[in-house]
Amino acid sequence: MPLPETTTGLVPTGPRRARLGIIPRLRLRAATWAGDVAATASRLAGRGTGTAIRGQVMLKVDPKAMAELLAGRRIAAVSGTNGKTTTTHLLTAAVRNAVGGDDRLVHNADGANLHSGITSALSAKPAADLAILETDERVVADVVRLGKPEVLVLLNFSRDQLDRHHEIKALARAWRNALIDAGDEGPVVVANADEPLVVWAAHAAKQTVWVDTAGSWVQDAALCPECGGTLLRTESAGGTSWGCRDCSLAEPQADYRVVGEKISTPDGRVWHPQLQVPGKFNISNAACALAAAGLFGIDPQTAIGGMQTVTSPAGRFGTAHFGSTTARLLLAKNPAGWAEALPLVQTETVILAIDSAAADGRDVSWLWDVEYEQLAGRRVIATGPRAQDLAVRLAYAEVEHDCVPDLGEAVLGHREPVDIVATYTPFQRLRKMGGLA
Repeated sequence: MPLPETTTGLVPTGPRRARLGIIPRLRLRAATWAGDVAATASRLAGRGTGTAIRGQVMLKVDPKAMAELLAGRRIAAVSGTNGKTTTTHLLTAAVRNAVGGDDRLVHNADGANLHSGITSALSAKPAADLAILETDERVVADVVRLGKPEVLVLLNFSRDQLDRHHEIKALARAWRNALIDAGDEGPVVVANADEPLVVWAAHAAKQTVWVDTAGSWVQDAALCPECGGTLLRTESAGGTSWGCRDCSLAEPQADYRVVGEKISTPDGRVWHPQLQVPGKFNISNAACALAAAGLFGIDPQTAIGGMQTVTSPAGRFGTAHFGSTTARLLLAKNPAGWAEALPLVQTETVILAIDSAAADGRDVSWLWDVEYEQLAGRRVIATGPRAQDLAVRLAYAEVEHDCVPDLGEAVLGHREPVDIVATYTPFQRLRKMGGLA
């Protein structure tokens, strides 16, 4: 299938957004004012940035606020279990570089990706005609239905927050059904060809740009989402590919391809992104962002030039300071994320922070699917409310460790720099403690 045409590009001035009627406009204005008051109160009380509460209050006052704020914009939405924050930052930087600044651009940069966070971000820049939105997996269907995005980037599926997401095929089915319902008015999908569930969902799109991300995590894709048969993986000169033993579902031919630290584009050119964020998985994220930028008519050189400015998306890979301790923060939310994060650890002392709050998922049984054995020989500190669960896992991995449940105590007093790998809730707390929030 040929790639979609991108002849319109990002014109110098954006289209004028349609005006709401007087009653909806007044209702939205009241909702925005109430949200601003709540956000200010949250910040003054030291409860956080106020982004989430701002959107929550807005949607209470005006339940149609998100739909009204989405309308009339050119939208690219990004979703997936892992990498959506970084990918959204990379795509936003590419668009920013193309249009010469932020005046036309709105982006939920802090990673607030539920209905309230998206509403809050959009309300901050009502005149912006370009929206790059990180979107929670459960919110994709609503963004497709209400916002009619031009581009939808689907990255991956992995077991995550087991008590919240339950069976990940249900999420893939929701994506697939949303694309079926959207029909010809739906988005062009940028889809990870390495992910069977993503491929199954994306086949329902009106048109798809496939990206071979050269992914290595396969533990969450053993059975075919189409027929339930066994998925087989084969090695060839071009790498590893997958297909179902019992039906026709198979890895599609990629338009964009990750080859080592480089990205090949549909015209046969090869680009070295030279990102400032580490890890091969971020090359994969950049490939998906590059494909999405291409659909907006942005040439690869301009897009990559923007991506190279991204250093610490929403605190990821950022350097924090806790008294005399200097620490690099790495986020890992699930086994797939830990598989990518642990090889990036560089310091002799490593702090692992674990919680089971709602944003982390109450069930921490996934700890047994992470290969903590690779940390043997380092000084490891387990911290956070579920530090003792982690300590048991480390003991079975025969990794020497100390268990220091108090997060503040665990990060203080280190003379040499340390790497901290944390699940979502302690990661956000560490960002605030270390001056990155």
